[in-house]
Amino acid sequence: MQQDSVLRHPGYLNFAASRVFSSLSFQCVAIAMGWMIYDRTHSAFALALVGLCQFLPMVVLTFVVGQVADRFDRRRIGLVCQLIEAAVAGILAIATWQDWLTPAGILVAVTIMGATVAFERPTMAALLPSIMPAALLQPAIATSTSMMQTALIVGPSLGGLLYGLDPVAPFAVAAVLFLVASINVISIRMEWAPTKREPVTMASVFAGVSFIKSRPVMLGTISLDLFAVLLGGATALLPMFARDILHAGPWSLGFLRAAPAIGALVMSIVLARKPLTTRVGAKMLWAVAIFGMATIIFALSTNIALSILALLFVGASDTVSVVVRSSLVQLLTPEDMRGRVNAVNSLFIGTSNQLGEFESGMLAGVMGPVAAGVLGGVGTIIVVLLWTRAFPDLAKVKTLQG
Repeated sequence: MQQDSVLRHPGYLNFAASRVFSSLSFQCVAIAMGWMIYDRTHSAFALALVGLCQFLPMVVLTFVVGQVADRFDRRRIGLVCQLIEAAVAGILAIATWQDWLTPAGILVAVTIMGATVAFERPTMAALLPSIMPAALLQPAIATSTSMMQTALIVGPSLGGLLYGLDPVAPFAVAAVLFLVASINVISIRMEWAPTKREPVTMASVFAGVSFIKSRPVMLGTISLDLFAVLLGGATALLPMFARDILHAGPWSLGFLRAAPAIGALVMSIVLARKPLTTRVGAKMLWAVAIFGMATIIFALSTNIALSILALLFVGASDTVSVVVRSSLVQLLTPEDMRGRVNAVNSLFIGTSNQLGEFESGMLAGVMGPVAAGVLGGVGTIIVVLLWTRAFPDLAKVKTLQG
């Protein structure tokens, strides 16, 4: 089977392990910082600032990241990022243990983590095609996604449980796991050597933007994901829903954060074994619409079981969008531009996730979490309808072929 071929390919397991352990660690830290800052401030605006502090470094560094990823060994970039993340997690553990950590200190840590993630994620995404042949790229992306979704299931649950036992524990465990990730990234075997890089010019700096703009299907796919998650993302509000709507503790926040990942894991396993081969564009549009409807159901729910069920559908539908977008970006981009194109793609993703958290937190502070969630879900469905008209070729995409 294709999934078996992917797992046997040299270098792929080290690549996947590095991403999994890094994601697992990040989720442990995120769940602890999210609960801690809301527990200390009881403020939706504080949660909004967490998203903003992750987003701003990504905006500032996007074009620097692209140039760096296309000029230097991507494995070494990943190594440096993960070592910095390990150091930040270790400092957070010590600061929490000594009771030094303040809301301002949490935001500083979030900003540093945001800057390292701004380098790490697009660089690792650009690294994958240097490991895998084009014929195995879609199942490789789906398999990697399923592994990362497993980390997203374990990470928030582990972070919530560890925080319930001792607030120091999630940071200490994350520091160790970041170190494990760094060992794996530097051990990756490359399929081929990097090609010669062009000189740095204004045109080369913004080449990623120009490349995406020149391909309407790619632009439509990426921007659809951006606006859908920007409007429909409810993860920033989960501490509010867990504490104030569902009236539960840190353990419930961990399971709520894990629920989208469980849905995504199931879908990614399906896509790894049975890659999308027909009506890819139409399926993606339907998946984003389902994402919006599930968000509305979650926002209106006062029952934790129904909330978890809705979040399962949120994760499963989002995975279809992730695999389609990632496959198109990798297959349509030449090797010597993958760093810059993936940096722009990562900015779009970061905008939808981190800026979406800021937007959701601000709306929740004004109108409450339920109204903010419903408005976001309705907005997502409207975006799907608009994109069907604005990018008619998107619905006509039949397959993902390099």
